[in-house]
Amino acid sequence: MSLSNSKLLSVRFFVLAESCPGLLPRLLQPLAKRDLTADAFHALRDGDQVRVEIMLEAMPEEMLHLVAGNLGQVFGVLDVRTEAGQPLRIAA
Repeated sequence: MSLSNSKLLSVRFFVLAESCPGLLPRLLQPLAKRDLTADAFHALRDGDQVRVEIMLEAMPEEMLHLVAGNLGQVFGVLDVRTEAGQPLRIAA
């Protein structure tokens, strides 16, 4: 299946990681190498940990598990969860 014919999903990645310099740009790398751009990105430090939410309005379905797997391999990441559904508009 080509990407032009792939099903698009709205996706939210929830990442829990150790707080360390350079973490946030490393979390965007799995998207960048697939020519994807996050529609929203929220990070909040809580002591020694950081909670990050990365949202995409329309992501090719076949990339979901690849990106989630790559996020889990980022140094310092403790947990990655995903939510996926039909494409949606993210409130500003």
